[in-house]
Amino acid sequence: MIPGLGTAVNVATVLLGATIGVLLGNRLPTRTRDLVTDALGLVTLLIAGTSAVAVQSDELADLVGDSAPMLIVLGSLLIGGIVGSLLRLESRVESFGGWLQTRLAGDRGSAERHRFIEGFVVSSLVFCTGPLTILGSLNDGLGNGSDQLVLKAALDGFAAVAFAASFGWGVAASAITIVVVQGSLTLLGYGLGDVLPDAHLAAITATGGLLLVGVALRLLRVREIPVADLLPALLVAPILVQFAGALH
Repeated sequence: MIPGLGTAVNVATVLLGATIGVLLGNRLPTRTRDLVTDALGLVTLLIAGTSAVAVQSDELADLVGDSAPMLIVLGSLLIGGIVGSLLRLESRVESFGGWLQTRLAGDRGSAERHRFIEGFVVSSLVFCTGPLTILGSLNDGLGNGSDQLVLKAALDGFAAVAFAASFGWGVAASAITIVVVQGSLTLLGYGLGDVLPDAHLAAITATGGLLLVGVALRLLRVREIPVADLLPALLVAPILVQFAGALH
């Protein structure tokens, strides 16, 4: 299997799904599009919950102790949030989305611009913070096959249809984020020569699950959590696991 093929398939399904969603969305009333977004928020919350329970992983508890996993996730979010906030990741992602909207669609007013940016940001976060993104991309780079990314591609394609029906072409622009994030992880896997230990992966998965909770709250219009500012937590989590394991 060619490394990177899984990411290419993922990009293709997102672009196809976004195109179908835009064509479909123009024929749907605003109330229906809002309902679709609410449904996506609920499903994202379900996916987030199934990921967050990885904090109870036996492998993680054996390495760092029974009480440490929650503290590791908490520490990851706090440290990662501080780093992301200082780096202004959320505003940079939004600015990039706005720049893309201007380049691809021109200046169509503040409402259309906000819709494009929101579609780009939310889709990028949903498509790139799940456990399949990390493990699938690493395994693809390691030459273990792209089955996980192909599964993710199918899920993302259907999600792109629903997202694009509400947010428009900003969802298609998230394909750029997929190329950057999954491509980088694939290259990392190619260089590592082995997968992450189960305990470290469990911490990343649990932390990613909480990030998806933040995405779900945005989709449900409960609170605009700057989830992009929290993304460094995914890098902090395995570091804290290694540190806690050494102390245990």
